[in-house]
Amino acid sequence: MPEPPVPRPTLTDPTVPSAPRRARRRPLLHPGGLLLGTALGALAMTPSLIPRTGFSAGLVCGVMVAAGYLVGVLLGLLVRPLTRRTGRRLSAAAWVLITVVVLAGWAVAGVLGFRWQTDQAALLGTAPPTPADWLPAVPVALGVLVVLLVVVRGVRALPRWPRRVVGVVVLVVVVLAGISLAGIPGVNPARSLLDRAFAGQDAGVFGGATQPADPLRSGSPASLVSWQSLGRGGRTFVTATPPPADLARASGHPAVDPIRVYVGLGASPDARERARLAVRELARTGAFARPVIGVVTTTGTGFADAEAMNALELAWGGDTALVSSQYSLLPSGLSFLLDGDRVRDAGTTMFDAVRAAVDALPPGAARPKVVVFGESLGSLGSQAAFPTVDAVRSRADGALWNGPPHSSALWQGLVTRRDPGSPEIRPVVEDGRTVRFGGGSVTPHLTTAPPAPWPDPRVVYLQHPSDPVVWWSPELLWSRPDWLAEPRGEDVLPSVRWYPLVTFWQVTMDMIRAQTVPFGHGHNYGPESLDAWMDVVPPPGWTPADTARVHAVQQVPDPTR
Repeated sequence: MPEPPVPRPTLTDPTVPSAPRRARRRPLLHPGGLLLGTALGALAMTPSLIPRTGFSAGLVCGVMVAAGYLVGVLLGLLVRPLTRRTGRRLSAAAWVLITVVVLAGWAVAGVLGFRWQTDQAALLGTAPPTPADWLPAVPVALGVLVVLLVVVRGVRALPRWPRRVVGVVVLVVVVLAGISLAGIPGVNPARSLLDRAFAGQDAGVFGGATQPADPLRSGSPASLVSWQSLGRGGRTFVTATPPPADLARASGHPAVDPIRVYVGLGASPDARERARLAVRELARTGAFARPVIGVVTTTGTGFADAEAMNALELAWGGDTALVSSQYSLLPSGLSFLLDGDRVRDAGTTMFDAVRAAVDALPPGAARPKVVVFGESLGSLGSQAAFPTVDAVRSRADGALWNGPPHSSALWQGLVTRRDPGSPEIRPVVEDGRTVRFGGGSVTPHLTTAPPAPWPDPRVVYLQHPSDPVVWWSPELLWSRPDWLAEPRGEDVLPSVRWYPLVTFWQVTMDMIRAQTVPFGHGHNYGPESLDAWMDVVPPPGWTPADTARVHAVQQVPDPTR
């Protein structure tokens, strides 16, 4: 009998081993991430407020490339179900087209970026970049992207448990940072850790400062607070006074030894106790008999703008008293993020204590003018003592605030209700009856000084159109501000535009370089404070010729030259 036919194996026969599937090769880079990253990176090459070097431009651009790449990957995950249904993959021709677009985008952005930075350097009076200076821009940007990709893919390649440990660590760091930035009173874990980290730096001196022998200085042998307790910024504050010869030449009459009072964190961790100590120091030195007392709120680690303080003393021939205190151990950048409550408390408690002491002087006694000053973060703290401009009118005898941060509540309220037609960079408020805005090397000192009367007390804000400290805000992430919707300031290129996410990051990086530009630009106010002080609290009979004489004596060296 013929043998029955042997059944032929089929593809579905489980007894037959299937041919191994060819592994799908994943592309090295995600196409959507690559295109979106290139777009954001190109936008990041556009100009902002402060000229950039090739390295800093590459860093700004690289972070935006990485952010765009991440968003592109996330968008790709959303559309992945559609691509799975079609089963289509990018062809080699599509990858060639993407590569050409990316390379062309980088080339155009690099060339235009160099031209923009050259124009901006000329506008602000800084040295223009050379082609060699600019060469690192694109490699640095790509390097940032590569590093971030390596880190992310390295974490993904870890075994399950190490990967989970990394995730927990990242989550804890994010939670601690969120709690620290939330501004909950008494709850700031990041600040506590950083305070300990930076405590050692506060023990040094700046510029070779030595303990003063003059009893009119805090930290002297006659002082109620020790030299060691002042902190690094305080030791600079009490010793960096103009020499007597300059005081006499600038004021036109015999010099008086100026009073400088300062209380550091080493004397007391409590802001109110420091303020009480400061008032006792003022009384010890005879400050309440001086015609002017300046209440100065410092920045970060306790430093105050030397040019602004010296200008007031030079014009008055030293017949002044300046008082301040320390509230933080952190550098200004970290202090700006973490010290909002401490700087506001320091500015408010010190002014309240000095004002109360002056008001308590015997009836008929001569009372000094109490004026306030703050620059940058110090301006934020100093303004906190005054919820409204009416409070400034009723409680202070004048105010000068340089480079106020955008988060300053008083400044925001004034700018928001500025007179119709006045721009955000040079607002006019109530026809300039109390508050006026100015600053800059191109335009006159007070560009918004209308012909209307300006009675005492007077308030002056100095703010440059190119100062990123004034214009930075979280809203830049999603909203175009007025200063970029209105005509640009005199030291800002007309080509500066607002782009979501990009402009926020550009201005953030501008803050780091804000003092690398000459006086009259960025966050560099220098000798402009003298003109402003003479608007706020001039000596009796003061004239523009007197101001010119003080300028000649002051001769502030520009640190960028």
